[in-house]
Parts: sequence; structure tokens; C-alpha cells
Amino acid sequence: MIRHPIVAGRFYSKNPCRLGSELDSLLAGSEPGPAEKVLGIIAPHAGYIYSGMVAGAVYSKIEIPDAVIILGPNHTGVGSRAALYPRGEWVTPLGRAEINSSLSGLIRAKSPMVEEDASAHQNEHSIEVHLPFLQHLNPNVTIVPLCLGFYDFTSCRSLGVALAHSIKEYGSRVLIVASSDMSHYESAVSATRKDEMALGEVFELNPEGLLAVCRREAVSMCGVIPVAVMMVAALELGATKVKLVKYATSGDVTGDSEEVVGYAALSVS
Repeated sequence: MIRHPIVAGRFYSKNPCRLGSELDSLLAGSEPGPAEKVLGIIAPHAGYIYSGMVAGAVYSKIEIPDAVIILGPNHTGVGSRAALYPRGEWVTPLGRAEINSSLSGLIRAKSPMVEEDASAHQNEHSIEVHLPFLQHLNPNVTIVPLCLGFYDFTSCRSLGVALAHSIKEYGSRVLIVASSDMSHYESAVSATRKDEMALGEVFELNPEGLLAVCRREAVSMCGVIPVAVMMVAALELGATKVKLVKYATSGDVTGDSEEVVGYAALSVS
């Protein structure tokens, strides 16, 4: 199966040369340094004009292995609760990225909740927007796209442990990307306050606490489930450190501080 891009030309350039230049600019916004080997990252999935600098800040700091699991929230409500894209390729203006069938097979075997389901991915942007960054930094990257549409911590823990066990058995380095924006359509003051509470739980490597805070404080962090699953997996793989690379809001671009979306980029190692 081949999955063609749905937001090329809207969230990022559909012209390969322009997209390459756009990515170079977004990745150059941070201070240079050696690429770090990390277990997972959190990065936003809005249009590059709004969140690209935040995503680029974390991507510019890390080494991209040949296998990447991308966890995205299901905004459309279509498909199964843990939808794994079947065998095939994902296309962007930069070329084709193959589905890592070996790693996908391990995940399916270890997690009964995971189902092969292309329908959940058909009109979902939360995974797609990360792929040009990954391809630009590692043209040989293979991916495991998982679109998540459940909301309980028991399922987060079950899937996160299954991912960790699959990565251990896979035997080569794997990066887990958790795709998430932060608070949506609140004032910059309110969004920043709520996002600080949510990120406080991330810094503590407390995925269950993250879900609890988002529910209690009405933090509209759309990828809270992907982030929690990534954190569970990273803890199983020995994570001890979380680093905030960049935080910003859409208001930093638009100048409108009354209704913003928050964006955060963090690494877990």
C-alpha cells in the first residue's frame, strides 16, 4: 500500500526543493552541537509556519536511526483504537519511506490491541508532518506509523510496554516520536500556565500523572496519549532524563496572544 501526503502544499511545501530549503531553515534555528542518541521525543504537528521552528529545534539535536516509530493522535475518529499502517510506503515530496515490516510485526505480536488499519491514517496529519524532517535527516529512514484513539492509562501502559519489548527484540536503535501540540485556542497566559502543569509531569517521567493533570485542568493537549505511551516505553528502556528543547505558541508567529496553540519539543533519554 502507498500512502500519499494529504497536507503537502498546506502544512509544508509540496515542492521538493522548497521543502528542503524550508527544513534547512527550521533545523538551523538552534545552536549547533553533536547529535544525541535519545529514546524518544515530543514534537508538534501543526503547519511548519507555526510549529516548524519548535519541531526543528528538537530534530536538529538528535540522531535519526534507520527505524522510527511515530505515535500520533487520531483527530478524525476513523479506524481502530491502535491503528498500525499496513505494509507499504509513505510518500512525501522528498520521496518514499518504507514501512518497517519487521518492527511492525513484533509490535503486532506483542500487543493484541494493535490492528493493521489504513483507514485511520487516510486523512490524519499528525504523523505525516514529521516524515519530511526524518527523511531530510536520514534518507534511509523506515517508519512504523501508529494512530492512537484510546484514552485510558491502562491501554497506554500495555502498548508502551509492548513497544519497549518489541524494540529490545528488534535489536537495533529505534526512535519513538510522540506527535502532540499543547493547549489549543486559549490566551497565551492561560495556555502557558496549563502547559507548564502538563510538562511538569513529563519532566517527572510520570505518564499517568500527565493524563491526570490534562483531565483535571482541562489541558487540551491533543497528543497526550501518544506522549504517555512513549514515556511508558522509554521508562521500560531505561529512560532517566527529559530535556525541554523549545516551547512557543502560535502567537509568537501571528502576534495574537488572545487565542493561541502551544507547541513543545522535548527529548527523553
